[in-house]
Parts: sequence; C-alpha cells; structure tokens
Amino acid sequence: MAFENLLITNKGRIQYITINRESKLNALNAVTLAELHTAFTGAFANPDVGGIIITGAGPKAFIAGADISEFVNLNAHTGRELAQNGHTKVFDLIANGSKPVIAAINGFALGGGLEMAMACHIRIASDNAKLGLPELTLGIIPGYGGTQRLTQLVGRGKALEMIMTSDMVTAADALQFGLVNHVVSPEELLTKAEELLNKILKRAPLAIASAITAVNAATRSDVNGFETEISEFSKCMGTHDFKEGVAAFLEKRPAEFKGE
Repeated sequence: MAFENLLITNKGRIQYITINRESKLNALNAVTLAELHTAFTGAFANPDVGGIIITGAGPKAFIAGADISEFVNLNAHTGRELAQNGHTKVFDLIANGSKPVIAAINGFALGGGLEMAMACHIRIASDNAKLGLPELTLGIIPGYGGTQRLTQLVGRGKALEMIMTSDMVTAADALQFGLVNHVVSPEELLTKAEELLNKILKRAPLAIASAITAVNAATRSDVNGFETEISEFSKCMGTHDFKEGVAAFLEKRPAEFKGE
C-alpha cells in the first residue's frame, strides 16, 4: 500500500516505519495518524515482520508534535474524540502490539512525538535529541497518553515538572531519568536500533509477545499483573518454541524458534 506521509521499508525481519513530513518536522496530522494505524496493524499481522523501528525523516525531528493547525476548530466534544481515537487506534495499538517496537529518536520529540516514543517498547535517542511535552503552552495537557506513560517512566515528580514547565530535556537527561534506554551519536542511531532489535528477534516470538503483555499488565489497574504473568507463562509452555528452547539448551546448540 502506498502512503502519503509514511515510508515503509523492510530489512530482513525488521520493518522501518518512517514519518515522512520533513518540511513539517514530521508533525502528526490526521492523515499521518490514520496511516500509522494502518501501517502498524499490517506490521503486527505480517508473519515476515519480526519487529518495527519507527523514526522521522531528516536530521531535525523524530516528531515535533501534533499538527497544531488542525486544533483551531476543536472544542471539548471533538477534542475528546481526537484523544480517544488517537489512544485506541495508534498509541495503545503500538504499546500493546505483539511485536517489539523501537523508537529511534532523531532530533525533536515533542508533544505527540514524545507520546509516540513512549508508546514504543524501547527508546533510543541521538545525543542531539530534545524531548518534552509543551502542551500547557497551548492551554491543554498531553492527550495521547503523555501524562500516564511519562509518570510510569520517570515518576510523578519529574513528570509533573516536565509537563507543568513545558521544558525540553536533553537526551543525556532523558537517559538519566529513565525516559530513554540508550543515547548514541546521530550516525549510530539506526545501527544501534537494528543491533538491539536483531538481538531481540533471536528470542522466541510468542514469548516476546507474552513478555510485552505481562510487563504492560504491571501498569494497568484493571488486571492483576501477577495473574497475567502466570497465564502468559503457562501459555508459553504449550508452544513448540518452548520445547525447542529446552532441547537446544540441553543439546548445547542455538535454538531455532518458529513462532509456533
């Protein structure tokens, strides 16, 4: 499928999803969000795709935020619809996806851009990246999961400071806060993302999906995370990959997982 604002490329079992609005600093407009829903839904369903790296076109920005020009005519009712649709169709879709998603943050990750990165399972930032949630400067708050995911990652006090001041933080500070997993030079960004994702893809695909489900349960109030872990653990034991993993360990050879 051809996209207007996304570039989709495959490298082995890795699929790259690149937001291609460089002249707009890759800001998220309605078309881009709809395309992201389609792209991620397709990637999660495609057996040839093991994991996804999302990044932004050009050197300046991962995603500089939402396209504010689309906010002009919003009110309380339509604003609720905007946030609800974004949560359901894009941000929660990514966070709860069955395959690992790495955000390669190349430059500014602001507002919806940082919320996109936080929805991903792992974040790698270039050392010139700047991250922040500046929504209060517009008279609103983050609406795509920012208040929740930032609090989970960096704690209540730091989340409130970042949100209420609207200040950007450097990649080095983001690493210290636990907001990103790794910081590398811009030239090393995609190499590091691929290196990490390829390491993950050597593990059992069904167990990866179960790990995502179980870890996500730790942040949910509507489920018991320990019960979820028990359920996912037992589910893994019913797979061919589990038998292969044990046999490979005992036979002192690399496992050949098939996602079965």
